[in-house]
Amino acid sequence: MTPMPGTNLTRDEAAIRSDLIEVDSYKVALDLTTSEKVFATQSTVRFSCRRPGEGTFIDFIGESVESVELNGEALDPAQVYADSRITLPGLAAENVLTVRATGTYMHTGEGLHRFVDPADDEVYLYTQFEVPDSRRMYPVFEQPDLKATFAFTVTAPAHWQVISNSPTPDPQPAGEGVATWAFAPTERMSSYITALVAGPYDVVRDSVTTRAGEVPLGIFCRRSLREHLDAENLLSLTKAGFAYFESEFDQPYPFGKYDQIFAPEYNMGAMENAGCVTFHEMYVFRSKVPDSLVERRALTLLHELAHMWFGNLVTMKWWNDLWLNESFAEWASTTCQSEATDWEGAWTTFSTHEKSWAYRQDQLSTTHPIVAPIRDLHDVEVNFDGITYAKGASVLKQLVAYVGREAFRDGLRAYFAKHAWGNTALADLLTELETTSGRDLRTWSQQWLETAGVNTLRPVIETDDEGVMTAVRVEQTAPEDLPTLRPHRLAVGCYSLEDGVLRRTHRVELDVEGESTEVAELAGTPRPDLLLVNDDDLAYAKIRLDERSLATVRDNPTAFEDSLPQSLCLASAWDMTRDAELAARDYLPIALAALEGQEDSTLLKTLLLQLRTAVQTYAAPAARDELRSTVRDRLVALARSAAPGSDAQLQLVSAVAEITAPGDDTSWLAGLLDGDEVRGGLAVDTDMRWTLLTALVAAGDRTGAHVDDEAARDRTAAGRERAARARAAAPTAEAKEAAWRAGVEDASTSNSVIDAHALGFGRASDESLLTPFVQRYHEALVGVWRDRTHAVAESIATLFYPMALAGPELLAATQAWLDENPDAPAGLRRTVAENRDSVARAVRAQDRDAQED
Repeated sequence: MTPMPGTNLTRDEAAIRSDLIEVDSYKVALDLTTSEKVFATQSTVRFSCRRPGEGTFIDFIGESVESVELNGEALDPAQVYADSRITLPGLAAENVLTVRATGTYMHTGEGLHRFVDPADDEVYLYTQFEVPDSRRMYPVFEQPDLKATFAFTVTAPAHWQVISNSPTPDPQPAGEGVATWAFAPTERMSSYITALVAGPYDVVRDSVTTRAGEVPLGIFCRRSLREHLDAENLLSLTKAGFAYFESEFDQPYPFGKYDQIFAPEYNMGAMENAGCVTFHEMYVFRSKVPDSLVERRALTLLHELAHMWFGNLVTMKWWNDLWLNESFAEWASTTCQSEATDWEGAWTTFSTHEKSWAYRQDQLSTTHPIVAPIRDLHDVEVNFDGITYAKGASVLKQLVAYVGREAFRDGLRAYFAKHAWGNTALADLLTELETTSGRDLRTWSQQWLETAGVNTLRPVIETDDEGVMTAVRVEQTAPEDLPTLRPHRLAVGCYSLEDGVLRRTHRVELDVEGESTEVAELAGTPRPDLLLVNDDDLAYAKIRLDERSLATVRDNPTAFEDSLPQSLCLASAWDMTRDAELAARDYLPIALAALEGQEDSTLLKTLLLQLRTAVQTYAAPAARDELRSTVRDRLVALARSAAPGSDAQLQLVSAVAEITAPGDDTSWLAGLLDGDEVRGGLAVDTDMRWTLLTALVAAGDRTGAHVDDEAARDRTAAGRERAARARAAAPTAEAKEAAWRAGVEDASTSNSVIDAHALGFGRASDESLLTPFVQRYHEALVGVWRDRTHAVAESIATLFYPMALAGPELLAATQAWLDENPDAPAGLRRTVAENRDSVARAVRAQDRDAQED
């Protein structure tokens, strides 16, 4: 959302409005045949007023408002409509409001997004309303606690599919080539989960038997992607999720049907619109993808399905409980994935991916309590972060262990039964859990939900001359500015190296509190080769390894029997690198060794990303070229020896492409692209061709003409984005300038293409290519944030930041901007501060690495 005067909504304003009015119903009429830029929209709203005579406002952002009629009286739009609000004076006890307006199609992934498929020139529409963008499609009281029923009537081309929250009715002719769909009213819901999807989508239909009867299922995608849609897998997962959640929650699925639509140019992973979930098209796999992405798709599908109960059936009163909505869906989907699907190692993936995101976010200067103070819409827009999702889910996992799984389940069931179709706050859930568990959860809430920061746990071991441990303690510390020491329920594991295998010989579960906790059960036992604090990943905390344990991991990173302890130990080594306790060049051999034979796809993906970050960002600049060459050579060797057709082969070849730079020997990559080099089982498909070509362009070995040729072969939306990224990756000043103009300065560029330009722009091993943009970036920030929608402005401010230049100069420039712009919008300052924090961490790591010279 553009942060202009009048477009924001504060928590206090929302509370006043919900105290004054209660909304009964909306009838929304939309004409999607008006033009390519705008559409006609009309809302008829029935609502009551508790204090007749007082006034309020309804929300709308669009091209214009043509008429406003309140209780039969016409109001002058010029007098009552400004920015995003239509003032409604002198309300009656019962009110009927009709607003006729013109809406604007968006190209930013917000509101009603319009997309033209370059493959066949067909038009596709979809909505994205969270947080405050249902008001971009129709006049509405835009806040989650003003629930109502919604009846949509849509006029559109007759050959389109039109999908909303209610089952799709039979279309009625409305002129040549035009039809009208009149949807039945929905259940009572918040406006942010209403939806409209329209266009010539292809569909696969099925149904699932639920407690409420047979529920129709639909899987939709663009026609040009239909051949790649693996609907059978998606439907199988969906059915497993239905059975699991209905059983766990003891509540039938609450909506009349369940459609899942894969949408183009999507900003998020997915959105839980009631009975009409939209997903990012990256989950329609047109090429071979890593297993980690397939697993992620399953998690995302189950996450959105869980929201049908937690979020849609029962909804937060205000956005300060967004964390609970998202954290619960993260916990529930991971639990379902591990217990009801083939992804039995889902909690290992959670530890490797989700918790690492939480730890990163929690160490930024912008960290916040899980229960964040949400003063207005601008606050919530920047709170879709690692605290809201991953830390919250981690803490919920701890809460389940604290109260017991059965008590947690019973509390959830009582919560859904009591609050179905209503709005709640955190206290409502805690009340039910206290009843079923008998525990006081208010202190737990204060310690874990109302404070910020992550603790660090490290073992302190004392031994005698014979190597027997005489004392073991777990010491807990906290950052100086966030000094809370929290209680942790965790396990300490002891591992011995036997015949080249690290096997757990002891496990002690205990409560860790305060600065130091004795692990009395380990006193008198032989010192193990590896002592792992937070074994089984029960607690939310950073962990450290003692000197002997770190040496064991360094020398035997692949010796673990299970992936979870391996992931925890490698994460500890990486965190030490991020904290400048371990030099980047000392981390590299650990990670490289851990790649060999690695079968955990998410851990493999994580290690490859960390290797690149260590080389390009955390290594001392003077040593960077040599280290990068060493890492690249090793990745090439691993890729050549990987099992044909394996996930490792795919990821390793891609990693070689990502780290390739001018001056490298690119003959192997060129051979793969041109077909001269054949790697058994490697699918050099459309996306792999783009990966290889982009690497060659970035190395200066292919030109824009080659990109044009490839784009001609791939006349799709994804091809357009990959071409933009490849052109921007070229190691020339002209390429970087073109990417900047298209991504930052040209307001007509769509959201997904902006991101593609930014990703190519940031790829530069020659610092002189990006140095001129340091000043231009900082000078552009305020205007971008003022003039562009929130989603686009945040993407530009994040992705066009010249992180490749991470060093003292960039740090000083960004800090200077923060010092000179104290009154910039809070969301913008937060984004820039997080960029600054990343550079500051990099500078500390570079200084540490330089000490090894």
